[in-house]
Amino acid sequence: MNTTLQKRIRIGDLLVEKQMISESQLQHALQEQKLTGRKLGATLVELGYVDENALLNLLSAQLNIPFVELKQFRFDRELVQRLPETSARRYRVILLREDFDGLLLGMADPTDIFCLDELQRVLQKNLKPAVVRESELLDVLDIAYTRASEIASLATELDEELQESAVDLADFISDATDSEAPVVKLLQKIFEEAIAAKSSDIHIEPDEKVLRIRNRIDGVLLEQVMNEKRIASALVVRLKLMAGLDISEKRLPQDGRFNLKVKQRNIDVRISTMPVQFGESVVMRLLDHTDGVLALDKVGMPPNLISRFRKVITRPHGLVLVTGPTGSGKTTTLYGALSELNSPEKKIITVEDPVEYRLPRISQVQLHEKIGLTFASVLRATLRQDPDILLVGEIRDAESAEIALRASMTGHMVLSTLHTNDAVSSAMRLMDIGVDGYLVAAALKAIIAQRLVRRICNSCIQPHTPDVQEQALLLAIGKGRDFSEVSFKRGAGCPHCHNTGYRGRLGVFEMLELTQPMAEALRVNDMNAFTQAAYNSPHFTTLSESALDYAAKGVTTLEEVMAISAQIDEL
Repeated sequence: MNTTLQKRIRIGDLLVEKQMISESQLQHALQEQKLTGRKLGATLVELGYVDENALLNLLSAQLNIPFVELKQFRFDRELVQRLPETSARRYRVILLREDFDGLLLGMADPTDIFCLDELQRVLQKNLKPAVVRESELLDVLDIAYTRASEIASLATELDEELQESAVDLADFISDATDSEAPVVKLLQKIFEEAIAAKSSDIHIEPDEKVLRIRNRIDGVLLEQVMNEKRIASALVVRLKLMAGLDISEKRLPQDGRFNLKVKQRNIDVRISTMPVQFGESVVMRLLDHTDGVLALDKVGMPPNLISRFRKVITRPHGLVLVTGPTGSGKTTTLYGALSELNSPEKKIITVEDPVEYRLPRISQVQLHEKIGLTFASVLRATLRQDPDILLVGEIRDAESAEIALRASMTGHMVLSTLHTNDAVSSAMRLMDIGVDGYLVAAALKAIIAQRLVRRICNSCIQPHTPDVQEQALLLAIGKGRDFSEVSFKRGAGCPHCHNTGYRGRLGVFEMLELTQPMAEALRVNDMNAFTQAAYNSPHFTTLSESALDYAAKGVTTLEEVMAISAQIDEL
């Protein structure tokens, strides 16, 4: 063990000695520490008495040990898992590297010599401490100790139990009181893994000889394959019971929903089942309600676009559309707008299928087409409820579009979504489904089109030289900009990002406000004139150009810009 640590260092005294904090601040922190039970260093940082970087650099210099930035460190998952997860989380440590003379151990508190003694006994190796940020350490532990092996182990256990047991499968699975049943524990681990990885969807897919469980992370599916195919029916039955679906019906698709509490997070799960060749496929959309609805300034819009959007939605009447493909964040943007408009002076009604977020003071209507509760019928009823603001979940046909447009012309602000690729094509789509041009021209005030692009992983970001295709893209959408001095980036792939090179997503937006020339073109059904007027609008920036700005700043890649451009060109 490093001899510098044989003598325990008192962090508080050291900080006072270096005049980084005062004696009174130290005493206050010590009192606070007794109440919370947290480490003194973390308490001092939380109280704002000392900067975390300054504290860690001081410890590094005083103890003569390295300070490791975990965000930039490419850890070895197998090496990390040599230390039991319970020990890693209890002592706030992580194994970083193995050398000929021992193991490098990242520690949130490198002065804890009792921790070093205990772990040296467990690992039977010489340990060399390094100091790391506690917040980064906890994030890395969540990534490194994934539940893949535990899920596989539980799947095997369930497979063996189903094979040996002669008990009726439906009775066995529906016994919800038996919390130790392998199927329950397996589902718990599947959900915990998905929430920890910030998955938007879980896919459970039976194949001929295997079961595939795939999580959609940042828009891309990551797969785990299990050989225990027989457990698929057990998982489906349990999930159907949780959602209140018919477990005896396996020939028809079914939809439902249920709520979960996973790791102190409230998750709304929308489930869809579908009969496939080798059983039933299940897809679950995960909606995390823990943090509530995102405020408008948190959805990712640039400040100048937010101010324009706010001016539009606070008008007394008109139609505002948010467009984009499924999964592009349209609902998040609309709810962000509603959260700002929601006040005691405003009557707000939403018509949705399904209702995704529950909001106080807002009347939210869930559609039920089997009993005639359709968009059109509900919209007519809502107009008799004296609303100021209407949110129509989606404009699907000419009837619902016309009612929404007429409502916006008679003193109501109407917000809605439309499945189109960009803002300019949205007005054309309304006319394609049968709405008269003069109605669109009179009611439509603005269109927001949006996409989600993946962020480059900060842990493996590196310079990137554009290839021939990417250079052609820069010429096509760069509007003559000189990119010779721009340093584009990409992710090499690392454990932090599941070797994808990306971690997290951000919104890319374009906003088109209708001007007089655009309205005149719509009234006479002149689509060419409308398109020309839209692209000549002084504040209009396309989705591709917005994405390219992010790529030039090193936030996303040219590959993501090309993906957005390709989607638009397909229209």
